[in-house]
Amino acid sequence: MQGIRVANAPCSWGDLGVQGLEGGSIGYQQMLDELVETGYIGTDLGDWGYMPTDPEKLRTELERRNLTIISGYVPVALKNPESHRQAEAQALKIARLLSTVAQTSTTQTVRPFMVVMDEIGAVPVRTQNAGRVEPDMELGEEEWRTCIKGAEQIARVIREETGMQTTFHHHCASYLETPKEISRFLEQTDPNLIGLTLDTGHYAYGAATDDGQCVLEAFERFGDRIWHVHFKDCDLKIAQAARNQGWDYFEAVRRGLFCELGQGGVDFPGVVSWLREHDYNGWIVVEQDVLPGMGTPKESAQRNREYLKQLGL
Repeated sequence: MQGIRVANAPCSWGDLGVQGLEGGSIGYQQMLDELVETGYIGTDLGDWGYMPTDPEKLRTELERRNLTIISGYVPVALKNPESHRQAEAQALKIARLLSTVAQTSTTQTVRPFMVVMDEIGAVPVRTQNAGRVEPDMELGEEEWRTCIKGAEQIARVIREETGMQTTFHHHCASYLETPKEISRFLEQTDPNLIGLTLDTGHYAYGAATDDGQCVLEAFERFGDRIWHVHFKDCDLKIAQAARNQGWDYFEAVRRGLFCELGQGGVDFPGVVSWLREHDYNGWIVVEQDVLPGMGTPKESAQRNREYLKQLGL
């Protein structure tokens, strides 16, 4: 694969994969149709069970739309060692599905990969204080060791069985949100085993600053560990209002925290320039996280795609 390719994701249509928020999103067939109609050529799997879990059926749905499946993800309570084995089994189930689809597809040209992320919205103090995390809300030393061990074990098993790579996705309302936490995770994990999915919107909110240039600084800071990129914008005015008013993560999202591309504080022209200067040769996935039933997903997806075309993508 040469150059940068542009995908979108089920979360832009309300499939957030968060416990308690499963209902209200549109069906996967309509989502895939609208994704193609608005100019995208790839998608991720979304929450397990949202799209078909039978390899042949999933392959058929993708091929008839000429879509590439890029990735799947597994949430895991990384600080809890008891959750690791269950997450490992789930990750392997997803990896086997994606690997089979890729191997049997006549249109798939790239190998999918797995995304590991800490559970979203599972810890009240982190959910309530997303975008303004204080040091006393962070993992303890033993919890960090458990977190690193679990993430590496999942990535190792996936690679050994399917050959697929694994990235880590930092996310607000989880234990891995702030630049400090992202940096520590990357410093303590094997760079040959786990890469980073850099999410521009989550980074901007998690950095707890009004300076949108922090995202460009993240690209410089994490460099070669960035194996994958999510293009998400963040309305810095709403971010500041969330901090001032004490909104929890989901209330901030409901208020429009993750706006359409180019409408928030992320310097996407600068990001695109960085990617080109550093010969980034992969996918970017547009994500405009919305709660189930919220917003106008197709229209937003169309405007987001037009914005990226203006940037030469």
